[in-house]
Formats: sequence, C-alpha cells, structure tokens
Amino acid sequence: MVEFISHSAEQTRHIGATLARLVQPGDIIWLQGDLGAGKTTFTKGLAEGLGVTGYVNSPTFTLVNEYAGRLPIFHLDCYRLESGREALDFGLEEYLYGDGLTIIEWPERIQEVLPPDGLRLYLAYLSENERTFRLEAFGGRYEAMAQAFSQELELS
Repeated sequence: MVEFISHSAEQTRHIGATLARLVQPGDIIWLQGDLGAGKTTFTKGLAEGLGVTGYVNSPTFTLVNEYAGRLPIFHLDCYRLESGREALDFGLEEYLYGDGLTIIEWPERIQEVLPPDGLRLYLAYLSENERTFRLEAFGGRYEAMAQAFSQELELS
C-alpha cells in the first residue's frame, strides 16, 4: 500500500501524470472517494500524461467518456448505477478487456462484476486544497506498478 498527500489540484494532476508513465493497455484503475475528493482531477492528470489534448470531465451523465492518447482511455463513472448487471448491460466488459486504460469512478457500485486484479486509489478530502491518497494493488502486475509508482513519486 502506498499513501501520500496532495497539496493542490496541480499536484493531484501531476500525480496522475506520473502514474500515466506506467500504465499499459488493458490496465484497470478504480477510483474511490466522496464527491469532491479529486477523482476527476486525478483523471485529468492521467489523461495529460497519456497525451490527451481535449477536455476531460467526469462522465456522470454519459457513464463513459473515451479519450485518445498514447493508448485509449475509457473513463467510467458508475455513481448512477444500481448494480453490476447494469454495468454489464451497457458493455462494461468491452472496456475492461479492451486495449486501453479503464478508469472507473465509484467502482464499489459494481464491485461484483469487476475482475480481481487492478489498482485501487482511495482519495479523501482533507481541506480545500489537500487530499489524501491510498493506493492498493491487486495482482502481480499491479503490485509492480504500485512499487514503481511509489519510486517515481519520490523522485518527482
């Protein structure tokens, strides 16, 4: 487990961009945290780090936003879903087992249909500018990624 604090939205985006250097096609990142915890800001940093030049926002009403970068990004927001069945009905598996990076906000809403391996990032609000991050890795690929990410953060 990796824990750290961001002191600004800019630093949160930088943290996302740092992780972007390590992701590969097929990777899955679960983002958990209350409204306003920084999930979308972190995703903006990931997208910037992957070379996305367009506007990145939360897909709260559309369920999925897709972005083109070094690899495709599938940004899902499951806040409005009631179950994993609903996620499967809109095509979740195509994203999970595709050739891009899948980022899922509110994964706890559909946990029963998610694969066991992935990178879970918990974000929590500390103050107007500060957020805590706790990163947990599930599966060998993600454990190696978390370790490399921790080292990258120390160097940046």
